[in-house]
Amino acid sequence: MPIEIVNRIVILNDGLRQFWIKADGWAPIEAAQLLSKSRLDWQVSLSRCLKIWMAKPLPDDESGQLILAWTHLGSLVEGTMKFFLSVYYTSYKHDIEAIKKRGDLINPDSLQLEQMRQYFRKSIWRKGDEDWDSWILKIQQRRNAVHAYKNRDIGTFDEFYRDVQRYLDFLHYINDRLPYPDENYKPREF
Repeated sequence: MPIEIVNRIVILNDGLRQFWIKADGWAPIEAAQLLSKSRLDWQVSLSRCLKIWMAKPLPDDESGQLILAWTHLGSLVEGTMKFFLSVYYTSYKHDIEAIKKRGDLINPDSLQLEQMRQYFRKSIWRKGDEDWDSWILKIQQRRNAVHAYKNRDIGTFDEFYRDVQRYLDFLHYINDRLPYPDENYKPREF
């Protein structure tokens, strides 16, 4: 995994953090409140920590490190999806498909990855975006290997590195769908 991919992820997640943490004044009040208490700084920190997985593990450590790497990537994906739903909180809460428990809306910051994946499949993905669902499902399944008892496909580090690149693509996809008051405010990695 090239260091420049990780650096680009860090720059983009930090740009998202810097802009969206101060969304009050132009974003809907509920969305701004949700974003102001979110830990977008942790998304940035987790992004920086992707560098941990660049070193070749010792043979006895490879499976454990790969499982932890998938867990790491899954956390970033989950955080990005929560972030998207927080920005669009007003739309989310009025959506008939919004996730509820006993009739009460579950806020984005309390959603689980599977719930979000299903919601995105029903309400967010546009025609032609279906491959995001299968990609997220793969990340989710590999991340769940952290419950280390049952045999699961954990892939390889080469696959993980490709999926880190794909996460950068996912960040671009999400960023391109966010509302900005002006194109100049949109975070960029260059």
